[in-house]
Amino acid sequence: MPDHNTAMDLIGRLGSARVAVIGDLMLDRYVYGSVERVSPEAPIPVLGIERDAAMLGGAGNVARNIAALGARAVLIGVAGEDDAGKAIADLLAGEDNVEAVITVSAGRATSVKTRFVAAAQQLLRTDRDDGAELGSEDAAAVRQSALAAIEGAGAVVLSDYAKGVLGPALIDAVCGAAQAKGIPVIADPKALDFGRYRGADIITPNRAELAAASGAAVESDEAAAEAARRIIADCGIGAVLATRGGDGMTLVEGSSEPLHIAARAREVFDVSGAGDTVVAAVAAGLAAGADLAAAAQLANSAAGVVVGKVGTAVVYADDLEASLHAGDLMDADAKVASLGRALDRIEKWRLTGDGVVFTNGCFDLIHPGHVALLAEARACGDRLIVGLNADVSVRRLKGDGRPVQGEAARAAVLASFAAVDLVVIFAEDTPLSLIEALKPDVLVKGADYAEDEVVGAEAVKAYGGKVVLARIIDGHSTTDTISRLNAGGAT
Repeated sequence: MPDHNTAMDLIGRLGSARVAVIGDLMLDRYVYGSVERVSPEAPIPVLGIERDAAMLGGAGNVARNIAALGARAVLIGVAGEDDAGKAIADLLAGEDNVEAVITVSAGRATSVKTRFVAAAQQLLRTDRDDGAELGSEDAAAVRQSALAAIEGAGAVVLSDYAKGVLGPALIDAVCGAAQAKGIPVIADPKALDFGRYRGADIITPNRAELAAASGAAVESDEAAAEAARRIIADCGIGAVLATRGGDGMTLVEGSSEPLHIAARAREVFDVSGAGDTVVAAVAAGLAAGADLAAAAQLANSAAGVVVGKVGTAVVYADDLEASLHAGDLMDADAKVASLGRALDRIEKWRLTGDGVVFTNGCFDLIHPGHVALLAEARACGDRLIVGLNADVSVRRLKGDGRPVQGEAARAAVLASFAAVDLVVIFAEDTPLSLIEALKPDVLVKGADYAEDEVVGAEAVKAYGGKVVLARIIDGHSTTDTISRLNAGGAT
């Protein structure tokens, strides 16, 4: 990315951005389980299903990524009048920063991709698609919604999964309307003929798509740049941002020298939806006022984060901030997470079999009692999450004058402990809602509580978790320490 301060400033401006997303909606289903035997009927594994999950895919995932970055998305698409279409509507209703205008087509099947996963590996993917072009009535409704969505947008995304929504007439209309208003259009292609996106400002093919569309191999920086130049000249597109996996990205814009951006991923876990994250970050960056090079580098950082997550995941603004901090030897800050980022991490930990432990408190002035609690909690599982009362919460619980240290300082100190994997700040008086969201395997609290007095104990035990009461080291308390300091200051 650009220098640290410039990048942080861009991330801070994402909240002012508004992006119109037009394209193919899909439902991504994940079926998780374990394989312990081979079927006697055929040489195939038998998946013992343990749980399943549904996520927004396609254009919905682009909009979801834009919202996760703090920007606002207006999503235009089509769904069938079926269970999958209803599931998409329900998921969109839970996205605070997404305004969805969905045309429901009675005669159309909603696209569904189902992935079967065991031991963090995909065993099989099944697709149900309806790639027919829209009927005239549906096409007219989508066109009207798309042109309305452009009003007030800072960028427009064409999310094309070749499912029939983005026909030539709609692409031409959107590009023409956006160009008249000076709004950049970013096309994420699936068609091999990139000429259909003529008039778009940026196209974001992956390595294979760029190679197929240009008819040239793109294994080197120079070859990728040359293929991009060919696309720009032949297809009437302003710029190409090509994603090249472990080789990073290549940006070719007009007659400027190509920009080759090294990959930032420290760990690759799942590449599902990574292209959606890239186009979302580029669009949000441009809508926030960044130039294309800065938006591309923002997208590169976002891609490096999302491939380390599980499933069709999203990248949050604090993910990007943590990624920047990690490069500045500030890994402790990277442990301080929002609830959304914490849930992503937990999903990944559970797929690798790690047990999750939770404890909570104000942790105002760290003392030996706190250290012992954290050590004992960490010994109860593989990963430890600490719920930290926000300043407003501490003030309500402890009175004026508390906390002595602000929440940022307290979180940084906690995150510096090797025993702590994540710190999540909560503003409520109790961590009950946080516990219910995180669903830890083990809930740890000091033994000065009875088990039936521990907030969240009932919820944890209800889904099969357990509660542990940690030993208390006598003679250590923040309140007592403050009292002694005040008494000493008065003498």
